[in-house]
Amino acid sequence: MAILKPKEMAERLNVTVKTLQIWDKKGTLKAYRTPTNRRYYTEEQYLKYIGQSDKDNRKIAAYARVSTNGQKGDLKNQIDFIREYVNAKGIILDEVVTDIGSGLNYNRPKWNELLDEVMNNQIETIYITYKDRFVRLGYDWFETLCRKHNTEIVVLNNIETSPDQEMVDDIASIVDIFSCRLPGLRKYKSKIANDKSLTDGENNDKDSEEP
Repeated sequence: MAILKPKEMAERLNVTVKTLQIWDKKGTLKAYRTPTNRRYYTEEQYLKYIGQSDKDNRKIAAYARVSTNGQKGDLKNQIDFIREYVNAKGIILDEVVTDIGSGLNYNRPKWNELLDEVMNNQIETIYITYKDRFVRLGYDWFETLCRKHNTEIVVLNNIETSPDQEMVDDIASIVDIFSCRLPGLRKYKSKIANDKSLTDGENNDKDSEEP
């Protein structure tokens, strides 16, 4: 049974610790007490409060992603690897999500649908073969988001399912984005340098500093 501190429970329910104290006194959501009279809550209390008292009702999902349609074979390999793993553990997948799109793209429809399910407390576990299959950048942030909704991401760390070429392409995309911005930044810098009102202002400041 997982134990939650008042602060952790408050964050999950999006309320303040003070609100939890009020609920405890009113009996709305009673806290347990340690031998030293410190309040704590349980995972079961949290699930019951949000309407998911039976944890078995939540789904176990697999998520796999490749960047292009030409990598559908890799997509199948990811799912096969996950299935082999969960079958060996006696785990049944309730949902298999396959996606085609860059790991830098946060607008992948299927990925966002899965995150919506997470935030609706419908997903217990998500299995992925490698972190970058879920998202290329910011994985830790999304893992924390899932954890706050009591969803665990299990990373099987099969590096063979993370194509090197995809990483090269994604890095190239990042470089391209920033390189496209450079001319604009140079132009902006030039405008500032040629703006007489700004240069006059600087000169006036210097004059005012002279004794």
